Amino acid sequence: MLGPVENRSVSPVFVGRADELDTLNDALARAAAGEPQALLLGGEAGVGKTRLVEEFAAVACRRSAVVAVGGCVEIGADGLPFAPFSSALRALRDTLPGEFAAAAAGQEEELARLLPELGEAASSRHDEQGTARLFELTARLLERAAAERTVVLVLEDLHWADASTRHLLAYLFRTLRTGRLLVLATYRADDIHRRHPLRPLLAELDRLRTVRRLELARFTREEVARQIAGILAAEPDPAQVDAIFERSDGNAFFVEELAVADCEGCCAGLSDSLRDLLLVRVEKLPESAQRVARIVAEGGSTVEYRLIAAVARFSEDDLIEALRAAVGANILTATPDGDGYRFRHALVREAVADDLLPGERSRLNRRYAEALEADPSLVPAGARVMRLASYWYHAHDPAKALPAVLEASVVARRRHAYTEQLRLLERAMELWDTAPEEVRAALRPVDYTGMYPPCGRDPATTPLRYLDLMAEAAVAGRFGGERERALKIVRRALQLLQDDPDPLRAAWFWVQRSRLVQALARGDGWPELATAQELVRGLPPSEVHAEVLTESAGWSMLHRPGPEALADAEQAVEYARMVNAREIELNARLTLGGLMVDAGDIEAGLAEMSRVKEEAIAEGVTQVAGRAHVNLPGSLQSVGRDRDAEPILREGIDFTRRYGLPDSQAWVWGNLSDALYSLGRWEEAAEAAGQAIRIGRSAKPRGAAALRLAHLALAHGDGAEAARQLATARAHYGTRDPMPQNGLPLARIAVGVAACEGRLLDARAEFLTALEAGFPPGTQRYAWPLLLAMATAEADAGTLPAAEAGRAGMLGRLSEAARGLIADAPLWRAYDQWTRAELRRAEGRDTDGTWSPVVTAFESLDRPYDLARVRHRLAQALLTHGGEEHRERAVELLRLSGAVAGHLGARPLAEAVARLAQRARLSLGHPPHRALASADPAASLGLTSRERDVLRLVSAGRTNRQIAEELFISPKTASVHVSNILAKLGVSGRGEAAAVAHRLGLFPPETEDRLVAG
Repeated sequence: MLGPVENRSVSPVFVGRADELDTLNDALARAAAGEPQALLLGGEAGVGKTRLVEEFAAVACRRSAVVAVGGCVEIGADGLPFAPFSSALRALRDTLPGEFAAAAAGQEEELARLLPELGEAASSRHDEQGTARLFELTARLLERAAAERTVVLVLEDLHWADASTRHLLAYLFRTLRTGRLLVLATYRADDIHRRHPLRPLLAELDRLRTVRRLELARFTREEVARQIAGILAAEPDPAQVDAIFERSDGNAFFVEELAVADCEGCCAGLSDSLRDLLLVRVEKLPESAQRVARIVAEGGSTVEYRLIAAVARFSEDDLIEALRAAVGANILTATPDGDGYRFRHALVREAVADDLLPGERSRLNRRYAEALEADPSLVPAGARVMRLASYWYHAHDPAKALPAVLEASVVARRRHAYTEQLRLLERAMELWDTAPEEVRAALRPVDYTGMYPPCGRDPATTPLRYLDLMAEAAVAGRFGGERERALKIVRRALQLLQDDPDPLRAAWFWVQRSRLVQALARGDGWPELATAQELVRGLPPSEVHAEVLTESAGWSMLHRPGPEALADAEQAVEYARMVNAREIELNARLTLGGLMVDAGDIEAGLAEMSRVKEEAIAEGVTQVAGRAHVNLPGSLQSVGRDRDAEPILREGIDFTRRYGLPDSQAWVWGNLSDALYSLGRWEEAAEAAGQAIRIGRSAKPRGAAALRLAHLALAHGDGAEAARQLATARAHYGTRDPMPQNGLPLARIAVGVAACEGRLLDARAEFLTALEAGFPPGTQRYAWPLLLAMATAEADAGTLPAAEAGRAGMLGRLSEAARGLIADAPLWRAYDQWTRAELRRAEGRDTDGTWSPVVTAFESLDRPYDLARVRHRLAQALLTHGGEEHRERAVELLRLSGAVAGHLGARPLAEAVARLAQRARLSLGHPPHRALASADPAASLGLTSRERDVLRLVSAGRTNRQIAEELFISPKTASVHVSNILAKLGVSGRGEAAAVAHRLGLFPPETEDRLVAG
């Protein structure tokens, strides 16, 4: 469009920034090695961020990296949703078409929300995970595209970023784990005032150890001198350097402006205001060029040439001359694609825009809007609707602005840019009363709402209402994480509905309020759902009615499972089918299947859940399919079928990852951790729980994962780590929305931690608190492990004085609770027997007859750790109450338990097995290892293995009675062994025997409690 224009105000010399460039180059090297890098580059306007990025990009290109740049686009006061990511992905696709196509394969419809060139965006139902799904797919796209080639993603001007861009950037910085990827985002630090929306994001990213933040300082006097020398191509006068340094305060852009102004001889007459300095540069232009500058300033951060021409209404020759003058003076610069213009620096644009008169500003916006309406091809298709809405809004024309803003809100919703949709809908609500009645009457809900059910009206013929906007805005706020704003809108809507009653609409808003109250941890959401139920009671079936029943059944399944919840779920399925609300029907059926399993109709419930999963996948209802991959294996696990659950969970990880459902994926990982724990694969279980914590966005799946790590820590014998993870889980769960599936496992771990630390009274208090809350039907999978943990704690406390007070009452409460719990599956029948056996042990009444049925029950289950624990208990009973004929069986039981404990790293169980074997004088080693003992000094003295055990205890100062108790022999037999030992050692007493053992090193202190078996 224009030929080369002299550009003497940009210094050819790159000045300073050596440390910052070194940091960027180091990050590039790390990224090239496969370690993703995230950097933030901040600095005041004009300090040199863009120049540093350009220098770094040149280095990256020389090192064969692909550099994709995207900038946040400002239109008036608005940012285009996802604009920098769209631009950067477009550049990446142009540079690496093959790699990009392979990385995006199968997800083009979803990714088209960011890059329309990929095809038509998916028209799936919107939900709370829609944004998260898009974010996850974008992260995976970048990781795959950067698998073989280093990719540098540069996102400029983050201070203009829309909320969706900010949220996506935060998600990338938190979740990127693989790929040769470097993400660099720049922002203007002096714009980040206390209430700037970027401020909380920066604070959040500062807490991430994976993110490095660079702040560019102003130039020193020496650096200013070098910059001026580069601009003037000559050494500057020291006095000139001093003057420019003093006035610019080291700001690189102002140094440049002052140096050029001084060179052109116009510096003396300038005011001290740097803003005035920028305007003086513009005011020196011809009038036509000044007019073009004002047009471009109001058009946005970048304006297309044809659009400028339509607004300026110059002849083409006059426009070219005006643009040439502005470009030649370095006020404007052509865009890299040669299709438009932008101010060379945003500070100049802001100064020009601020100098516009109010009427002048609205007139320019009107011209922009009229030009776009007359010829939509003047701007890229993906930006047209948003820019038209902004132009009409700032033109202060409600009749034109309201429909344009509503159309833009639809585009934002399609892109999952829900926060931008909310902002636009709030703007529409602001315009509503000032827009002419005939304009409002022509609007239809079918065109502008997508999440609000018809509520008995035909959305294609009924005029759009203000309540419709509020409903759409409330859902947009909930989906976009702006829950406080959404809750305010819902409250206002319910107030309006008091004056103009509409039960269906009111019920719908009460459901939204329930969801928001729960999400904000303001309550459990039941009062709101109960109100919605009352409003729809007696009304004909409708989509709202079905949704209320489905929500109520789902709530009850988690909080109060039982017959009422089952009835609600059955009615929800019936109503959803009657009104053809397919997604609600699938959700209700999934809930119904889970409640059927809880009620004891196990096979029918599991079959229904399996059908829902397959139908949801086949019909593309991803939200329900994701939930099914959580709930179906969870129900299988609830009846002890972890082996059957594992392949469904593995399938669920692939499904939720493919469709970008991070919270569902976190729940799947957590359930997989449970299954792997039960199956005796503890290292994998810990990895799965860690994945759940890393991937989950919401508090509850991360809390559940922390609880699983606490459970593992207890089994490993690490009480401190268990206590730490327990505290983390409690913090995630909060106290406002208690559920049995959270509260009972918390109590179980709390009991275990207290018992591990010897705090039996605290363990009792934790248990009694949980018992007071009750065990609703369907919670046996959480209640049985809690009862067992408390019964075991009581039994392990033995005859400790602190345990005596209140023991009888506690054992009675435990027995009563066990009698009231359902044992409707082999696993829970085994737990029932185990718990009762521990209660008998606590009373000192257990025998091998108590434990044999428990071992038999667990031998048919696929739970190696549980089996090892009860085998240890049976061996203990055999050695305590059985005769010599039972010792061989006890050895085998302990050998099996010890092997499992060693394999899993279950230190408490391993130590218990070792102590019992030593006390009973049992060798758990295998015969081939016994030959190694020939070099043992005890063997050379002629001591038998039993005499060696007795000598060890003699050396420890034990009496014959104590020796007998520890080795399960009579005092008389112990006395005989002592006499034989004294004779073999040739000593006359116990003290001399102990001295001989010490001198020969028969019993090093560190080996006294060592586990014999491997």
